[in-house]
Amino acid sequence: MLLLMRKFSLSVFVILFFLCFPNTESFAFTDIWKNANPKCKKWDFYCKRTSPKMTKEEVEQMSSKEIEKISTNKNKKIKKITDKNYAECKKYDFRCKRLSKKKYGDKKIKRTAKKIENYDSDTELNVFAGMFDFSDDKQRSGTLGLQHQDDNLFRKSFLGRISPITGGFITEKNAFYLYTGAQAEYDLGFVTITPSFAPGYYNYGDGKDLGYPLEFKSEVQMSFNFSENTQLGMSYNHISNASLGTKNPGANSYMFNFLKQF
Repeated sequence: MLLLMRKFSLSVFVILFFLCFPNTESFAFTDIWKNANPKCKKWDFYCKRTSPKMTKEEVEQMSSKEIEKISTNKNKKIKKITDKNYAECKKYDFRCKRLSKKKYGDKKIKRTAKKIENYDSDTELNVFAGMFDFSDDKQRSGTLGLQHQDDNLFRKSFLGRISPITGGFITEKNAFYLYTGAQAEYDLGFVTITPSFAPGYYNYGDGKDLGYPLEFKSEVQMSFNFSENTQLGMSYNHISNASLGTKNPGANSYMFNFLKQF
């Protein structure tokens, strides 16, 4: 009975975790390619997936000036960022200082305009290495992993801007973990704090038996912005099965992270 109650409580928690995200400004996870937005070409599914949703009926009711305004709206975003003066940037907003006119001039702005256009739709790869289960002297082992995050697939909620992550790692004792979940980002200037939660499949290989194939990873990462699209950081995570198995030893790990946006 106790085990059944634990499983039920966990299911309720996971459902509530994802239901707290809905927002009208968020990415639409259903009918992702059904979008008649005028700025998207016929076969540009990436644009249709990431742009505000519009039906054919809505577009037909618009004037030619309104359609033209939507098609060129992205240029306003570029102009808004690059027109900032160096002196207007906050003390630790190094991105603003790097892209301001006073520091680099118009030539630098033209070269970076294309990257700025996709500033809110970057794909990020996180390569990490560290020590798995470092608190267990007998079972700890080195690990190497990769994580993918797409900032286009986001939800706005009271927890902040949430986006999905998918990744995995393997240890030197042939244990591996494949996971998918969600993360939040809190930008504090040159430092970014990123908590995340991700359930996944764990196979212990020749390493530590964590008691159940389904495990849950809770992690917090702190990263430093070293360039426009590169970060270095460190993270700590805890993996456990929430007592779904007959045993739940858990594992505590730390990682060094290299993040690159594309």
